[in-house]
Amino acid sequence: MDFLKLIRYKNLLMVLLTMILTKYALIKSFLKETYLSHLDFTLLALSVVLITAGGYIINDIFDVEADKINKPNTIFIDVTISKKNAWKTYYLLTLLGLIFGVYLSFNKQLPYHSFYFLFTIIGLYFYSKNLKRKVLLGNLLVSILCVFVIYLVFSYDFRIDNNDDELFAIRIDIIFVFTYIIFSFLTTFIREIIKDIEDINGDLKLKAKTLPIVIGRKRAAKVAFFCSSLLLFFLIIVIQFLQDNYLFLVFGIVFLIFPTINFMSKLWTAKTKKDFSKLSNLMKVIMLFGILSMLLFTIN
Repeated sequence: MDFLKLIRYKNLLMVLLTMILTKYALIKSFLKETYLSHLDFTLLALSVVLITAGGYIINDIFDVEADKINKPNTIFIDVTISKKNAWKTYYLLTLLGLIFGVYLSFNKQLPYHSFYFLFTIIGLYFYSKNLKRKVLLGNLLVSILCVFVIYLVFSYDFRIDNNDDELFAIRIDIIFVFTYIIFSFLTTFIREIIKDIEDINGDLKLKAKTLPIVIGRKRAAKVAFFCSSLLLFFLIIVIQFLQDNYLFLVFGIVFLIFPTINFMSKLWTAKTKKDFSKLSNLMKVIMLFGILSMLLFTIN
């Protein structure tokens, strides 16, 4: 059980759910024939999940000292698993993930897609080692990597071999894919800033230069509030576009817009570590509802 917590199994399930719904709910709603078979998709999902799990391990390896302050009750490195074994597990999971990703890329005649996996591995390593302690660099990198979860499924599954008329006919549906990509980026970026505010004490010990350390906790919270305002505006625009679809309209208002407004109101008054911890969890709920909205495409 400690190992599952080490690799953040709940987050991995969220990643897997996102990939499954992207392929079998969102993309399938506008493409009758796709390029990824069930086996191909399984290899892609395994690759992403394994590399992500490795990223969580390497993050904990480099964050042992900070975690002793930020979350002393959830430390696993050198407590339930030695640092040596943690490194071995990281190498094993990452290597397997890379092998699956490279094999799939060459098998589907998309060799350059191999660089997505390589970039992710390198990005996660340097994020954990030092980029997460740099102003906004770590936040932006994690947000981009989270976008890959949706984009990879789309880039492997969608290729059009026919004429431009067919592409024109489905271009609106493709826009929905990129709508989820923008949603994923914004929610992840906001949550990363909130987590930096929450972990400010441990980061100070490591002499990190995260946003709340550089500009202060209150100003960092205002940056997160501004980004939340952009998210809210984005959601309103999307729902306005879908206003003729009653199901999307109700779901969007109840499960996305109202929770986002609630998040912003709590963020405006947040002060303690506990407050920001609750906000981090609330944003995760918003992210979950956003991903679950893909199921609506199977109904319409």
